Amino acid sequence: MIPFLDLKENNRRFEQEFRTKLDQMLDTGYYILGDEVDAFEQEYAQYCGTEFCVGVANGLEALQLILEAYIQLGKAKRGDEVLLAANSYIATVLAVKQAGMVPVLVECETSRYSFDLEALQAAITNKSRVIMPVHLYGQLAPMEKINELARKHDLIVVEDAAQGHGAMNNEGQKAGALADAAGFSFYPTKNLGALGDGGAVTTNDGQLADLIRKLRNYGSAKRYINDHPGMNSRLDELQAAFLRCKLPVLDDDNAQRRAVAQAYFSGINNPCIRLPWYDGGMDHVFHLFVVRVADREKFIHYLTEQELGSLIHYPVPPHRQAALPEFHKLSFPVSEQIHNEVVSIPISPVMQQDQVQLVIQILNAYTP
Repeated sequence: MIPFLDLKENNRRFEQEFRTKLDQMLDTGYYILGDEVDAFEQEYAQYCGTEFCVGVANGLEALQLILEAYIQLGKAKRGDEVLLAANSYIATVLAVKQAGMVPVLVECETSRYSFDLEALQAAITNKSRVIMPVHLYGQLAPMEKINELARKHDLIVVEDAAQGHGAMNNEGQKAGALADAAGFSFYPTKNLGALGDGGAVTTNDGQLADLIRKLRNYGSAKRYINDHPGMNSRLDELQAAFLRCKLPVLDDDNAQRRAVAQAYFSGINNPCIRLPWYDGGMDHVFHLFVVRVADREKFIHYLTEQELGSLIHYPVPPHRQAALPEFHKLSFPVSEQIHNEVVSIPISPVMQQDQVQLVIQILNAYTP
């Protein structure tokens, strides 16, 4: 049996460090917004190449807090439109709605699984205020072109970098430093994953970062003194400590993910299986390795018979979710085809070579 993702094995490498951090926290008796959160924020900002990082409770609220802060700073307003790729995970849409802004879905393309740039240009109206690209599956969206379009129309750009930890463009700039602000998730399955929920905002905008620090903590910079209508969205002190243990090996882990991906590209040769597009650069950290097949149900049944783990990211597009009835009349043929065909196969920094070769063997033996 090859699991889709062996989190126990992945985290076993850090067990002693985790236990040491827990003991230290128990000794200090300080559990909320302490030294570990402060240190992680500094270290992650330095890693991403930004001036500021603010730890928050999860990735959804990282995006929500960015938008809320822009509203309270007077740089956006409720009811403004936020442009999103139609194949995004629903959390991106929910963050926009919960900030009181209007999500506008835009058709995607099938190389980077990001915006169709012509469709994005056509979707911009006088109500548009934010473009929110997603680094889906770990691959950078075409940020240079998106930023150029945003400058032309005086729009804010916010990266949904929940799956893009460490992805780097040709100029050496990392996800989190490629727009006005970025939201990260540290959900346990992420390339940089906590042992629970966690998230962060990165930005070079000091005013934005300062306000988000207040908003995450009931709108308060000083205990019991509330300057803004905020919320409770604090990165947990223990999760920050765990993340600090894992951050130093993130680049090595991403390199190992790329090595597994390269083995798949070299070894999988089945005309019934469409491999992802990849140009060999550092802009993809392979949070997921996503293939496409015509008959997904049969393919997954075959993988299950072979005891090979898989998942679907994602089976239902946002505009077909019961939670978002306002989008049900919309049609995005490319996005819908993607959601009907994608299957994620195992990839992680702790996969063994024999496991990788067995995955290749199983996929090459598949016949519809």
